[in-house]
Amino acid sequence: MDVRRADERYHGGDPAAGISSLHSFSFGPHYDPDNLRFGALIACNEEQLAPGAGFDEHPHSHTEIITWVVEGELTHRDSTGHETLVRPGDVQRLSSAGGVRHVERNDGDAPLTFVQMWLAPLEPGGDPAYEIVHGIADSTPYAVPEAGAMLHVRRLMAGERTAVPDAPFVYVHVVRGEVKLNGEELGPGDAARITVAQDLEALAGSPAELLMMVSPSGA
Repeated sequence: MDVRRADERYHGGDPAAGISSLHSFSFGPHYDPDNLRFGALIACNEEQLAPGAGFDEHPHSHTEIITWVVEGELTHRDSTGHETLVRPGDVQRLSSAGGVRHVERNDGDAPLTFVQMWLAPLEPGGDPAYEIVHGIADSTPYAVPEAGAMLHVRRLMAGERTAVPDAPFVYVHVVRGEVKLNGEELGPGDAARITVAQDLEALAGSPAELLMMVSPSGA
């Protein structure tokens, strides 16, 4: 298990434009040849957008993009005609496939924070696809078939335990709260990269929210 702390993430974004970004993997000008991906996961970004701030229309291709809103509301529009509001508890998936353009903005009056995971698809190309699940139930796995991956969302009360899925690659990201995992104390923004996960549990020391991305294989 490789633990990466919140304060080890790369800082990015454009603070003058109301955008603050924290990157867990190599991203943009932050290049680390030893930190390119884990399993299917190639990015895990925490984005903070001030009211009125956002990312203007930009392209993506050959990437599966999973978005989890922590607080606020995310306005999403893409070139295939989808326009949605993504709120806390919703899972949004954009399969960019052969190519798609989209806009992500905070059109609300309150700050917006969201976690976005990018995954490498099993096969390049294809047609873009979009899906949003509003208010996904706790412990309900969310499949990302194009990447052969599965997202598990867990919301825990203090003292509650949850099993970590047995899998070749499991990336555990702490959204909020404190948890103990295999003897390590993890707090908000901390992550654990677990190779060949088996018979592991996370114990919440306070009310906590976890994102666990499971991959069967990867670099």
